[in-house]
Amino acid sequence: MNNNKNRLSIAVALGLLGSVASSNTMAAGFQLAEYSATGLGRAYAGEAAIADGADAQWRNVAMLTYLEGTQVSVGGIYVNPNIDVEGSTDGSKSPIPGIPNTTTKSNDFANDAFIPNLYVSHRVNQQLAIGFAVGTNYGMETDLGDDFTATNFGNEASVLTKEVNVNMAYQINQQLSVGGGVRYVMGEGSFGAIAPKQMGPAAGTTLKYMEGTDEAWGWQVGTAWQINDANRIGFSYKSEVKLELTGHAEGMGFGLAPTQRKNGSMELVMPATAELASYHQLNDKIAIHASFNWTDWSAFEKLEAQFNDGTSSMVKEENWEDNYRLAIGGTYQLDQKLTLRSGIAYDTSAVSDKNRTITIPETDRLWLSIGAGYDWSKNLSLDAGFTYIVAKDAPITESRGYESDDAAQAIGGQFTGETTGNVWLVGVQANYRF
Repeated sequence: MNNNKNRLSIAVALGLLGSVASSNTMAAGFQLAEYSATGLGRAYAGEAAIADGADAQWRNVAMLTYLEGTQVSVGGIYVNPNIDVEGSTDGSKSPIPGIPNTTTKSNDFANDAFIPNLYVSHRVNQQLAIGFAVGTNYGMETDLGDDFTATNFGNEASVLTKEVNVNMAYQINQQLSVGGGVRYVMGEGSFGAIAPKQMGPAAGTTLKYMEGTDEAWGWQVGTAWQINDANRIGFSYKSEVKLELTGHAEGMGFGLAPTQRKNGSMELVMPATAELASYHQLNDKIAIHASFNWTDWSAFEKLEAQFNDGTSSMVKEENWEDNYRLAIGGTYQLDQKLTLRSGIAYDTSAVSDKNRTITIPETDRLWLSIGAGYDWSKNLSLDAGFTYIVAKDAPITESRGYESDDAAQAIGGQFTGETTGNVWLVGVQANYRF
């Protein structure tokens, strides 16, 4: 399984023109908000209504009409998550006699990450603009380790995606612009669960493991309304993308012997998203901006294996719910060369307390961000952003009452605990105008 993870990391590194290590997600669920260091400095507030550089197309393709000439934006964000889970397992909840009660903890089980990006925009004429983008919208990896005593519910989970966009925007008149784009998404994912260490000689036995890959198409649209010289509203929408992760399954939970594999697929939904944003230039130096984001996480109901022989088996019940994000930020033009940014945001959890799991310990998050931009020359500008994310402490109980959870509980007992954590992010971006 470690070799499989290494291959996943190498594929993402090549696809995104940089080195990537997957991490616990920084937005809701396994969504990644970190598309540019420029936006990071304002907690991604007002993104669908702001056009700092070619990266603007990632959040609203209509903003391409606000960019002159040909522009290139390239950068990356380093993510340092510190996520912990601790609690206890109750062996009496298992029908197997003699399973002890234990306390357990997994510290810092999400890896550090570097998330690169590349954007190109070109103004064809006064009305038409085109763009090209390479980045990622979704990704996560958790590895709780073999010593965690609730690995019967899951010891690892990963989702790694890379995405290429081709975009076009048209300025209808001085007030209204529209745009659309095609998204090509490449994804890989896995889920694993093993017998916990309290199972003695059986510890480490694979209960369930499934991995797969797929490629799929999606689309996005956006519009921008220039109310007047100082006020703008933007709206964007990205379609749902369904990946049929085709690969193989292992483990006694699928009725397989230790040396057996079974080919099949597992549907994984990349949910639809929408953003409504505003930008307001208060005076020559100060601007404020805000965003309201929605993600259709209620589309993520389960992970279920569909085997080539026509049979199926539940991997994990999920039953997530829609997530909302509210962000507000400000920009201060200190002088002709230096721009300062700041922002605050609140992300709601994509799961209820009942449906939180140890492999994806999803919870509410508060973002606190600062950043700056410097015009190095007429054509070159450099941006940097820094964010601290506070994750709300939240309870976890497994089994959650689902049949597949109850089967896992029978192996090693019930887990009751809590997740805590925080995340540090720092990013840099370079923008060049031809």
